[in-house]
Amino acid sequence: MFVKICGITNEDDALLAVAMGADAVGFIFAPSPRQVAAQKVYDITRRLPPEILTVGVFRDELPSRVIEIAHKAGVKAVQLHGRETAAQTTEVAGHFRWVIKVFGADDENLPTADRYGTDIIMIDAPNPGSGKVFDWSVAGDAPDSLKLILSGGLSPDNVAAAIKEVQPWGVDAATHTEKSPGRKDALAVKRFIENARAAVPEQYRGDDNLPYDWDVE
Repeated sequence: MFVKICGITNEDDALLAVAMGADAVGFIFAPSPRQVAAQKVYDITRRLPPEILTVGVFRDELPSRVIEIAHKAGVKAVQLHGRETAAQTTEVAGHFRWVIKVFGADDENLPTADRYGTDIIMIDAPNPGSGKVFDWSVAGDAPDSLKLILSGGLSPDNVAAAIKEVQPWGVDAATHTEKSPGRKDALAVKRFIENARAAVPEQYRGDDNLPYDWDVE
């Protein structure tokens, strides 16, 4: 079970997520209370172990700017969390091995997500980053060939139920692992990761692909 803790704004929280067992940490470059500068992210990412996937989160940004900022920040992956087209996503994927394309639960393009040039997608609430739960059954519209990360209002209390219903490859949380926007709650992070791990779908138990060495994949 791939577990990503998003909305990291400082080194202490990044190290906390890593210590608690997260596979990935996300840094938001789009306008948000959790927005962080590329240079600050670079200073954090260079101190994290290689098995941690560092993800830069963008929303409706020009591909050229995504590529420029992500390289400056030193992140290994890019998450496109807006209405980016298949062509824009594919362009970014030509510069990064790991690209996560996010689809809102109301996005009519979800059934054709396999045309976006990446094999990892995320489903979030219609209002991305809202921390709101949506109807998880829409995940059934995603192509089976893709790795699916579930997001949107996931918390330590509901992540196990979400995993049981959706059977995703991974889960992602930000809002419900915080004590305030951009500041993590250590206990919430710990409980979220533990509860997600305990609910791993049968098909992913003993998954030899996790943890990845993201530096060499």
